[in-house]
Parts: sequence; C-alpha cells; structure tokens
Amino acid sequence: MSEPLLQVKNLAVSYHGYAGEVQSVRGVTFDVNRGETLAVVGESGCGKSVTAKTIMRLLQIPPAEIKEGSQILFDGEDVLRFDEKRLSAYRGGEAAIIFQDALAALNPTMTVGNQICENLLHHSKMSKKEAMKKAVELLRMVGIPQPERRVKQYPHEFSGGMRQRVMIAIAFACSPKLLIADEPTTALDVTIQAQIMDLIKQWQSDQDASVILITHDLGVVANIANRIVVMYAGKIVERGDNRSIFYNPKHPYTNALLEAVPRLDLKNKQVLASIEGTPPDLLNPPKGCPFSTRCKYCMEVCCSEEPPVTSFEEGHEASCWLYYLDHPCEDAPFTREGRTND
Repeated sequence: MSEPLLQVKNLAVSYHGYAGEVQSVRGVTFDVNRGETLAVVGESGCGKSVTAKTIMRLLQIPPAEIKEGSQILFDGEDVLRFDEKRLSAYRGGEAAIIFQDALAALNPTMTVGNQICENLLHHSKMSKKEAMKKAVELLRMVGIPQPERRVKQYPHEFSGGMRQRVMIAIAFACSPKLLIADEPTTALDVTIQAQIMDLIKQWQSDQDASVILITHDLGVVANIANRIVVMYAGKIVERGDNRSIFYNPKHPYTNALLEAVPRLDLKNKQVLASIEGTPPDLLNPPKGCPFSTRCKYCMEVCCSEEPPVTSFEEGHEASCWLYYLDHPCEDAPFTREGRTND
C-alpha cells in the first residue's frame, strides 16, 4: 500500500491571549490517502479550521503556537519545516484551500481575473495573456456564465455563490494534489450547496486529487466523503469510513450529530434533536472525556480519565469508556460488537 499523501501526527495548536492559553487542537492524528476525500466534522470551535490553516501554514505565530512534537508530512516532507521558498511552492501549487467567506478571502481591489492570474503566474511560466485565457477557461469550468466579461469584474459584482465559484477556480488553477475545503457551502442556499459539492467532487475525480472537507453538517458529506473524522473540543473522538459512521456510530457525540440531521423518511412535525449544554472551555480543558459534560451516558470515570481508543473492524475507531466497562450505562445504544482491541 502506498504512503498517504498527507500525514498529520500529534498536532497540537494553542492560542495565547490575555485570558491565558486556549488549547485549540490537542493531539490530532490522521492520514489522507491519494485520491480520497476525508471529511472533518464537528461543531464550531472544535478545532477543524485551525487544523486546516495549520496544514496550509496560515497561522499567525504569535499569538498561535504549534507545539513541539507536531508533524504534518506532505509527500514525506514536514510542512512545518518548510522554508519560505518551499512554502511558496507548496501553497497554491501543491495544496490549496477554499475558505467559507469568499468575500473576505478575495481582494476587493482586484478583478477576479487578475486574482486567478496571480496564482497561475506565481506557479507556472505562463505569460500574462496565457494566464488570462486560462482564467476565462477556469471560470467557465466552475459554471460562471459569460466568463470573458465576468473575468474583468470585481468580487462585489458577484453573488455569494458566484464568489465561492471564483474561490474554487483560484484553488483549481494549478491542479494541486491536495484541496482543503473549509465550510465551502456556508451561507449558500441548498441548491447552490449541491452544485458546489458536485463541482468539487467532479474535479477530485478528474484530477485524482485528495480533498479534506471541513464542515459542521454531516448531511453535506454523505455523498462525497470516503472517510470521516469527528472532532470535539480539539480532539478526534471517532473516525471511520462513510458507511460505518452513518450506519454504525460508536461515539455518543457522533450519534447526537446524526440525530440532529433532518430526515425525509420521518413524518412532518418531527422534533429536531439537539445536544444539550455547551462545549467545554479550552482555556481549561476537561480532564476526562471532552464530551462528558454533555453526554447523557456519562459515568464517573468519564469525568476523571481520558478514554482509550477502541478499534473496530475496517479502521473504525472511537474514544469512549462504554466499551471498557463490564456494566456500562443503561440504555446506551452502543455495544462491543466488532471490537478488535485485546
């Protein structure tokens, strides 16, 4: 089996402010294989976007701090050790990112054509004329009508969905091996969401590229992700393939997220489930399971000791004490079936 394109190992990132140290990411480890789509799912504040920005080396240091022992290997090279020249070739050329707020990410003083050309000219030997021709082709590819005219317009002249398409065109420009899509469909209506996701899925298939899709909405990843990583309070609480996560969740948090997704097979007037409480304060993270304060199956051990990782079939893993106690909490919908740990 070939080496994964991206390997994130024991990634820990903190932010230092007046109130103290916010431990945004706490020992995150995952791989992204070549040609696959990995979804990173979790609610706001769980560390998803910080992880994405760290992979792209976009964090401002300080106030951010990447802890000693963290590694991000891209094609076997440690991204955290790249010098400015290597980093310049990596960002935009080998790896690209789509941000959730296209209006904030795009330069309001430059035409969209020049912003696409900027990436092309930096990473290739194209002339300005060739780059502009390529920019028109990219706008056409991402579904923007009259690209010859729109290439001369500014971001404020585009709708929200069209601006997101421009961001995608910039990301696609140099055919990167890795695309990170950070909440790419936030604030877009459902129809446009589907179009954006189809666009990313088609490009990924054509280029045999790897995609990291970051979202809080499990419904968005159902038809695109090969594997799913579920994050909570800066940690990974569950990981597995698409089918395992959706049909056989092993962590109470994942189960709660799935219950909160609206379903078409239920009758009208269904009551949407919600997760009671609020995420823990990462200025002072909990000692035990990070989800213990909101988990309806919480036991005494959950509040004092961090749960070990339990392995199931086909790479499915979850961090929960329910699989290690002889008499777990009553009514818990989880069983030891398929557990491979000794």
